[in-house]
Amino acid sequence: MDIQLPDPPDRGHAHDVDLEDTFDFLNTDDLENGFPVERLPSLDAALSWFVDRGVIHLEGANRARAQAAARDPLMARDLARIRAVRSALREVAHAVAEHRAPNAGSLDTINRALHARQVIELVPAPDGVSVDHRHVGDPVDDALARLADPLVTELTDGRPERIKVCASDTCEWIFYDASRTSRRRWCDMATCGNRAKAARHRARSRAAGQFATAAGPVATAAGPFAADVPALDLRPN
Repeated sequence: MDIQLPDPPDRGHAHDVDLEDTFDFLNTDDLENGFPVERLPSLDAALSWFVDRGVIHLEGANRARAQAAARDPLMARDLARIRAVRSALREVAHAVAEHRAPNAGSLDTINRALHARQVIELVPAPDGVSVDHRHVGDPVDDALARLADPLVTELTDGRPERIKVCASDTCEWIFYDASRTSRRRWCDMATCGNRAKAARHRARSRAAGQFATAAGPVATAAGPFAADVPALDLRPN
C-alpha cells in the first residue's frame, strides 16, 4: 500500500509556525517608552493577526467571527483566552531568561492550549492512503496550540538559554539571541541598545557634575583664597 505524503505546506495553509512567529505573538503585549500598548485590542484584530501570520485558516477565522458576533460573551471569552495564553507564554519566556521556575498557573494555561493542537492522521485516498489533520478544538484553540508549540520545542530540543528579554525597562521585548557569544542584552542595538548607552552617559555626566559642585572651587594663586595666604617677602635683607 502506497502512503502519499502531502506537499510541503505553505503559510497560507496555516501549518508553518516557527519560534519567531511565537515571539511576535508574545510581543503584541507591547511597551512604548515604558507605557503598555495592546496590539490585539479586539477579537477581530487577533483573528486578523492569526490569518496574516498563517496561524489560522481564513475560513476558520471567519467562522470564529460569525460565532462571536452572535454572542457578545463568546467574543469576550475568546479574546480573554488569547490574551491568557499569550501572558502565560510570556511568563515562561521571562522565567527561562531569568533562570527561575515559572508560576504553576501559567504552565496549566499552556498545557490546556497544547492539548487542543491538531491531530495528524491517515485517511483513505483513491490510490492508497493520504495524511491529513483533524482539528480538536475551535479555530482559536488551533491557533494558540500552534503558537505554543515552537516555544515548547525550543525548551526541550533547542537552545533555551538564548531566549532573552530586552534589558530596557521601557521595552521588555522577547527575542532569540543568535549572537556568537550569546551575551546580547537588547532586542535591537540601534534602538534600545543606543538608548541605554545614552542614558548611562547622561548618568555619568550628572554624577561628575554633582561631584564637582560638592568639591567646590579649586584654589589657585590668583583665586578667591589668595587673599588669605600671606605674601612671601622675597626682597634681600
